Amino acid sequence: MRYAHSNYEAFVHPPAPQGMEGRSAWIVGGGLAGMAAAAFLIRDTGMTPSAITILEASDSDGGALDGAGNAETGWLIRGGREMEEQFQCLWDLYRSIPSLEIPDASVLDEVWQVNQADPSTSPVRAMCNRGQPLADRDRLTLTGKARREIITLILTDEDELAGKTIADVLSGDFMASNFWLFWRSMFAFETWHSAIEMKRYLARFVHQILGLKDLHALKFTRYNQQESLSRPLATWLADQGVVFRHGVTVTNVAVDVSGRTKVATRLDWLENGATAGVDLGSAELVFVTNGSMVENSRWGDHHTPAPIDTTIGEGSIWQLWRTIAAQDAAFGHPDVFCGDTKKSRWLSATVTTRDARIPELVKRITGRDPFSGKIITGGPVTIADSSWLMSWVVSRQPHFKGQPEGQMVVWLYGLFSDVPGDYVKKPMQGCTGEEITREWLFHMGVPVEQIDDMAATGATTRPCMMPFITAQFMPRAPADRPKVVPDGSVNLAFLGQFAETPRDTVFTTEYSVRTAMEAVYTLCSVRRAVPEVSGGIFDVRMLLQAAAELRDGEKVPASGLIRHLTQGTEIDDLLERYGLV
Repeated sequence: MRYAHSNYEAFVHPPAPQGMEGRSAWIVGGGLAGMAAAAFLIRDTGMTPSAITILEASDSDGGALDGAGNAETGWLIRGGREMEEQFQCLWDLYRSIPSLEIPDASVLDEVWQVNQADPSTSPVRAMCNRGQPLADRDRLTLTGKARREIITLILTDEDELAGKTIADVLSGDFMASNFWLFWRSMFAFETWHSAIEMKRYLARFVHQILGLKDLHALKFTRYNQQESLSRPLATWLADQGVVFRHGVTVTNVAVDVSGRTKVATRLDWLENGATAGVDLGSAELVFVTNGSMVENSRWGDHHTPAPIDTTIGEGSIWQLWRTIAAQDAAFGHPDVFCGDTKKSRWLSATVTTRDARIPELVKRITGRDPFSGKIITGGPVTIADSSWLMSWVVSRQPHFKGQPEGQMVVWLYGLFSDVPGDYVKKPMQGCTGEEITREWLFHMGVPVEQIDDMAATGATTRPCMMPFITAQFMPRAPADRPKVVPDGSVNLAFLGQFAETPRDTVFTTEYSVRTAMEAVYTLCSVRRAVPEVSGGIFDVRMLLQAAAELRDGEKVPASGLIRHLTQGTEIDDLLERYGLV
């Protein structure tokens, strides 16, 4: 497997690799990564689709790409997906997947058309004081010390950051800035999360600094991620002949590591309460999604808190990874990520409105009609003085195809779900949907005497507790995640947020698809290169603009950073143009 540093190979149709006749693939996990691997096997290796089997424990496809429920009992969203132009592998995949909405168009065509007609912007990126826009929301408020810390972190080798947290490398100056407020609420970082992941995000998304205050760089789908991303991909795979087996819980992948190579020799699983499995030859490929952000997600309702379930037992994807990892150190260290759910959990909630009161409230705060069919919040609106650090999002409506006219869906979440609220004096994780709605309406500026009735009768809110939702951000060392294809592996690869690929960032759709592409191209010797990680520090123009933005009206020591990253000296005119000399 190799990387392409340009678009020279972006639209190449490589010849099918030799020796694919009679080969088959077993894919453990039907999330985005697993389905992407199946798509690349078909498109880029020529594998017979009916020789590909996806084993999925649940009764649905898409993994974390969710969207369910109904207009009566409430719609269900565990999280949102913020995408951008530089998701090279994601868009490479979806250029090949037919849209379910537009005849003779791809999903990429559909997303492009939606965002061309209605580009993302945020009218109110942050608020405080019960419904008022944050006064200095147009500034990043970074001190010189904080800016130097950002630059130092970007330039630090990952080996030096092993086991360190964000709080270990960034000071109180940084934590007090609007930059951190915008950044953490957009990407869900906590101070105790991995310094390595923070470094990668800063390097990968330096260009997003230009859009932190108004989110103009983001791309969104027309509907929820299940209907706009997961369903088209699953439909195409099924039409091609890929075998989907739901209700199958893989319990072990036996790997022969006795020699110089690593060969998966057997899959064991539970199906309908019975143990079963299959013996494997070296020509049979195995792709495993190890670990899950949404494992043990549990829903509450308007009158019941969402339960916290941290159990890891037989049938858990975490237990599967533990079993595999016990066979060889190259398969990673799962307990680094799943061992402390108090630091990897938070709560989200989906609000389904019942009348016009809450939509009118959103219209007043954003200045946008929620039923216009256009972008409303353009991403999260963060409540800066919320004890839960609550953020809320109203996507294009309808957010679900089955959503009736006049009904609005809101997604909200709190990064601090274990501390008491400001109006509801309880931790968010112990609140019913109605209580969470009260807290949100309080911060939205609803008169206190109206809050309780509006929360009780104006919405149905479904909370969701996710104990592993930021497990991929836990402090780690470089070897804690297994390589996508471990050294010496003949037929086994790992996929998703807990597999390791250089430089790219977890908690993104791009990471899931990139690991899938790298796995398929490596095991099958596909001659086409994987697209290089783009954007961020690899785009000098974006870096210059971002460095100027970091300046926030003051001089910044950014010229040394830029020279280091570009390894060039003939850029003084550019530095002067952006005020960075």
